[in-house]
Amino acid sequence: MAKIHLLDCTLRDGGYINDWDFGYDTIKSILNKLVASQVEFAEIGFLRNCEYDRNKSVFNNCGEMKAILPAERGNTRFSAMALHNTYDVDKLEPYDGETVELIRVTFHDYDIGEGLAFIQKVKEKGYKVACNPINIMGYSDAQILELLERVNGIQPYAFSIVDTFGSMMKGDLLRIYSMVEHNLDKSIVIGLHLHENLALAYSLAQEYIGICATGRESIIDASMLGMGRVPGNLCMELIMDYMNKTQGCSYNVNPVLDGIDDHIVQLKQIEPWGYNIAYALSAKYNLHRNYSEFLLDTGRLRAKQINQILSRIAPHKKTAFDKAYIEKLYLEFQGVQVDDAALLERLGLQVAGRQVLVIAPGASILAHKQTIDAFRGKEEPIVFSANFVPQDFAVDYAFFSNARRYESNREKIEAGRTVVTSNLLNMDCETPNVVNYAELSFSEKGICDNCVIMLLRLLYKVGAAKVYLAGFDGYGENQTNYVSAHMASLHTKGEEENSRIRKFVGDLRTFMQLEFLTPSRYDLV
Repeated sequence: MAKIHLLDCTLRDGGYINDWDFGYDTIKSILNKLVASQVEFAEIGFLRNCEYDRNKSVFNNCGEMKAILPAERGNTRFSAMALHNTYDVDKLEPYDGETVELIRVTFHDYDIGEGLAFIQKVKEKGYKVACNPINIMGYSDAQILELLERVNGIQPYAFSIVDTFGSMMKGDLLRIYSMVEHNLDKSIVIGLHLHENLALAYSLAQEYIGICATGRESIIDASMLGMGRVPGNLCMELIMDYMNKTQGCSYNVNPVLDGIDDHIVQLKQIEPWGYNIAYALSAKYNLHRNYSEFLLDTGRLRAKQINQILSRIAPHKKTAFDKAYIEKLYLEFQGVQVDDAALLERLGLQVAGRQVLVIAPGASILAHKQTIDAFRGKEEPIVFSANFVPQDFAVDYAFFSNARRYESNREKIEAGRTVVTSNLLNMDCETPNVVNYAELSFSEKGICDNCVIMLLRLLYKVGAAKVYLAGFDGYGENQTNYVSAHMASLHTKGEEENSRIRKFVGDLRTFMQLEFLTPSRYDLV
């Protein structure tokens, strides 16, 4: 039977959720619970060039780690991780046997030489060193074999199969493990680090345990409750239990369960990790997850649209995130061009000589319904709604620029009374009223695809000199922001977004009159 060890990376990989700010007492508690569980390795965090904060699991050197390490360590050994280009190896003291025994070093496929040189320096300081190449799925077979040959030349303690983008399936694991097993020096430990993009981490870990060669040591990474950068990691409590049942191990799962109850569950409220369709799509194309995160954070795309944009990412752009590149793809996708001259002329005739009211989906339209009704009764304005069809207010036109909002209102939409931006044409829109997305999202002041801002720009284009606004409230913490709870987005940016929208409202006020009928965080007058 192969000798397989477990390495807990909660304090390191889990730190992507809370900026490694676990708190001093929590760090100590988690480490004590891991020792009690009899896990073989506990990773206490990152080595980085940083300003040391004892509440965070990020360190400049091993000396800063001493205060948090348990006095009684049982059979547990400790590790830390360093990305070679974010840490000055000269800060690392020679190994003294009192802190971490293992240092794991990561590098990309484009800086292998620098990564291996860093590993050699760490090894010379007396530490066990693990070689963790980022995104092994991005390597060709020939590149893996070449890397293994170079790794054999420096003889690290371990070499890890790291599924950085969570795109690995059973066939990939079998292929890569076979190459590593047959070409890596037999004295070097093989590691495995899995992510949950495809919800396969637990099943792949079981598969790996089944194929591990007798006589070769292995290390499998996991974390409490799978905590880690979304969508998360292999769950430590599950793999411990599996190892106990099938491998004759004697892990004590209870301290891990206590650690989850005491510390981890509450952290899931910050950013809930776990399977998410957008991250599954990033895995489908073996992409850096930040591409999916960028598209998710727009809050304006359906999953199928995210899929369409991710499918366009060029091979040489997949591994390293390029924000300017994905923003360009996003805007190109949104910016379908149409001939909207006839529609603009028709809207101009309807707006001419009339008051204009825009109703946004902020919760204030419920509290101030009488004010809105009184204004409508007196002024008889032409009424536009923004990204929703109001239940309590009749509108002349419902304006949509957001695919998610359009889809959720589809059953209420009247084709002739709807205006959509051209980015929604791939949503099988039935309305004939389509305006150019790019014309409304771009201005000399910058890009803004907030629906109300785009609608105000449209109204200015068709001759509206003054617009009244209701329900354009802004985002508040711990309060109801929308007329309907289902409209709330997980990707709302709070005060950051408020500040951004305020600037665009201020710009619009330099050439058109805006008056708020309901309270708004955007009204600075």
